[in-house]
Amino acid sequence: MQQKPKILSLTDAAADRIKSYVAGSDKPVAGVRVGIKNAGCVGMEYTMDYVEGANPADDMVEEKGATLFIDPKAILFLLGATMDYRVDKLSSGFVFDNPNQTDSCGCGESVAITPASEALLDAYDKPIQVS
Repeated sequence: MQQKPKILSLTDAAADRIKSYVAGSDKPVAGVRVGIKNAGCVGMEYTMDYVEGANPADDMVEEKGATLFIDPKAILFLLGATMDYRVDKLSSGFVFDNPNQTDSCGCGESVAITPASEALLDAYDKPIQVS
């Protein structure tokens, strides 16, 4: 069976945190939608929202028991990225290791992201063999 490579991968910590958020929601949710928006001093911010029902335009990533929906406007900016959840001495939160990210502000709230490279786009357009 062939399928496209994942737009976004999850670490175990990110998957666990997403599952925890979904399970702890006060209303039924299907997963979490990840996107980007124009904001901040560097230009863009990652966004995350609960999803009550799937939007047919969204790409869906199911990994390690967690369900993510990818906003179609964010796909070119997220191709090849990995989402992690980190806990440090003074903070905790989701962190994106994104090969398309070119800069970030000092506070870490906003980022500069360019569309995916030709190589990543080619890989996404060509299905891969899954055993």
